[in-house]
Amino acid sequence: MQEHLKDEYVLRAQKEGWRSRAVYKLSEIHEREKLIRPGMTLIDLGAAPGSWSQYATSLLDGRGSILALDLLAMDSLPDVEFIQGDFTEPAVLDELLERLGDRKADLVMADMAPNMSGMSAVDQPRVIYLAELTLDLAHKALKPGGFMLVKLFHGQGFDAYVAAVKHCFGKVKVRKPKASRPHSRETYLLAGNYGL
Repeated sequence: MQEHLKDEYVLRAQKEGWRSRAVYKLSEIHEREKLIRPGMTLIDLGAAPGSWSQYATSLLDGRGSILALDLLAMDSLPDVEFIQGDFTEPAVLDELLERLGDRKADLVMADMAPNMSGMSAVDQPRVIYLAELTLDLAHKALKPGGFMLVKLFHGQGFDAYVAAVKHCFGKVKVRKPKASRPHSRETYLLAGNYGL
């Protein structure tokens, strides 16, 4: 807890009015890749407390929309439609797709992690499972040329997942933002040019 309270990104997020330190992971990736532009439709999985949606909203500048989903409640944000539910449940996924309607997403972003037990043999398959569900959603929701940004942890299943993503996206990059704690196995997979 002390490490968290003294964390430079936690302190910076509080000072700058962001909902969590996670905003700096997305902002660093966006600054390098120019992911988010006005007019886009985004899906934010594992959204609470909402810093990724909050950051994306600031970039959409009132032109675009975000569908956000999380198990936990999230305070409302402009241009963000929130669904509270478990992404692993088919009914919740169906609701998300129903709300998306005829639109197709430009970007699916997933900063999800399961409740961690501390045992890699248990945690890593859960992480990969969430990533696989995210890829499945991307197949259903992304427009051609769209992007997916998903949190992963290095370990068993990582290489196979990256290979699966390369089959359907033209560009795939692995990113470890500075705001991602150095001792963490957390990394982000950025995939672009879906279906091209």
